[in-house]
Amino acid sequence: MRRLLAATLRCIALLAAMLAGAPAHAHKPSDSYLSLTLDAQGMHGRWDIGLRDLDYAIGLDTNGDGRITWGEVKAQHDNIAAYALARLAVRSNDAPCTLTAGAQAVDDHTDGAYTVLPFSVSCPQLPQHLTLHYTLFAELDPQHRGLLNLQAGGLSRTAVLGPQAPTQQFDLAQSNRLTQFLDYAREGVWHIWVGYDHILFLLSLLLPAALVWQGRRWQPASELRAPFMDVVKIVTSFTVAHSITLSLATLGVVALPSRWVESAIALSVVLAALNNVFPLFHGRRWTVAFCFGLIHGFGFASVLQDLGLPQDALLLALVGFNVGVEAGQLAIVAVFLPLAFSLRRTRLYREWIFVGGSSLIAAIAAVWLAERLFDFKLLPF
Repeated sequence: MRRLLAATLRCIALLAAMLAGAPAHAHKPSDSYLSLTLDAQGMHGRWDIGLRDLDYAIGLDTNGDGRITWGEVKAQHDNIAAYALARLAVRSNDAPCTLTAGAQAVDDHTDGAYTVLPFSVSCPQLPQHLTLHYTLFAELDPQHRGLLNLQAGGLSRTAVLGPQAPTQQFDLAQSNRLTQFLDYAREGVWHIWVGYDHILFLLSLLLPAALVWQGRRWQPASELRAPFMDVVKIVTSFTVAHSITLSLATLGVVALPSRWVESAIALSVVLAALNNVFPLFHGRRWTVAFCFGLIHGFGFASVLQDLGLPQDALLLALVGFNVGVEAGQLAIVAVFLPLAFSLRRTRLYREWIFVGGSSLIAAIAAVWLAERLFDFKLLPF
């Protein structure tokens, strides 16, 4: 118990040092939502861009009071349009098209307020092959993505644009379903790897995998088979659970307020980490993974909900994204489990990594919970 307390205090001290050096505000990874439609009236589009991102890029909060008002946004309409359209190039049959901005509005997405920028696209010829070059916020945020919904010829096409794939081409005579599937699978992997709350929840469940509960304490596992089977149960339970709610939420069957979902995800990380230090569900941790996986599914769905895809493309995006999430999780497991098993008998693992790491995860998630409940920013991630 004395060692347990010492490890916990060390981790709290480490967290305090982190918080002392953390900035009060940090620019978070962002999405924009780009819709393009080719119909009898020509080509036109709608571009939803986060106000927080535009404020970071060009400065919307002119009076510096920490709030962005409609008046401040309206006063910057010309600057917003010029900034955005300069970072989207459209080519039809390899000839450049001209983009003209329309009257802007404001809309709410799950992660805040967005400017809505309608625009028309004038091309020399009727497009058969369309090329998009997307560089919005590329110089400021390497994690930014543009989620594209392209409607042409009665078919829907989707893509993820960003620093990893700034230029993409589309044959409007056909719809490449495999490319769309792979785009959203890649997006699922990326969402797991940059989703710190999801990663810490998964690590909280994996930390005891190389240990067994015997004599009212954690002991090193004697063989790999038991930890491996435990991880299989945990990952399978989490997968099944979040697939259920991801599907329900993305298809619009169930809707929950984003603030509740994000707060509940932070709480799930706190409880999963504390369960390692003060075990209650040491023998059936897969049930914990399933219950909290239902909550995390709603968090995954928020990425797809805001895009507003038609039903056929939405189903494809849902399957691809879910496959990507699983691939991202399995990559973490493949790295973590062999390392944990090889270190399971050492003091480094049992005190610093297992107890100390669990305590640190719980402390970080507790700060996230407070941030999300009371709407303030302390941690830079």
